[in-house]
Amino acid sequence: MNSKKKEKAAQKAQYKRVLLKLSGEALSGTREFGLDATILTFIADEVRDIIGLGVQLAIVVGGGNIFRGIQGSKAGMDRATGDYMGMLATTINALAMQDALERDGIFTRVQSAIRMEQVVEPYIRRKAVRHLEKGRVVIFASGTGNPYFSTDTAAALRAMEVEAEVLIKATKVDGIYDSDPRKNKNAKKYKELTYIDVLNQRLEVMDSTAISLCMDNKLPIIVMNLHEKGALKRLILGDKVGTKVTV
Repeated sequence: MNSKKKEKAAQKAQYKRVLLKLSGEALSGTREFGLDATILTFIADEVRDIIGLGVQLAIVVGGGNIFRGIQGSKAGMDRATGDYMGMLATTINALAMQDALERDGIFTRVQSAIRMEQVVEPYIRRKAVRHLEKGRVVIFASGTGNPYFSTDTAAALRAMEVEAEVLIKATKVDGIYDSDPRKNKNAKKYKELTYIDVLNQRLEVMDSTAISLCMDNKLPIIVMNLHEKGALKRLILGDKVGTKVTV
């Protein structure tokens, strides 16, 4: 095998279709709230690298950097109203992510579970799949379109609907720990866990609805550090990055 063929073989993606879950907090960078343009550009570069491998990518974004419905509820706001406000926050993040990706030469579509045709497409599963097949990155906004459901659950649901092979949750931490590594320097990192482990140990990875949905449909979850340069590409190429949750 010549060097070009060896390089091509070495660059073969292990996943054809991937759903990437980005938390709103991850998009704020070092800020307490809002969007960090540097982080958006960094993510766009990381995405460009995996698109170059032929990966079909869907993204679900959270809205916690702008507004979180459950926090509004704790402050006395009606929970459903707060959740709808949170869904609108995810749409702001989705548009920001779309802009960063397209400035990097990546074709995208934003689909929202709440209809707002003047801004984004409505979510239509078959249309989303066609976009993916044409090499466009599809960004899903507005969660599931229903109050009381998190964007983690939306990520699990959309991953199942578009038949993604893996759900990658990109965070500020490089995997799942038995306690918060930012507060406990002796926190133990797990390389692999089962869905039941996550549920029984109440590990704060994703909410229980999202974990159960992935478990019922045998969809692997990988938790990784969004801010580690090249980590997403290495994961796609088959390297052991972060923590994997499976059967």
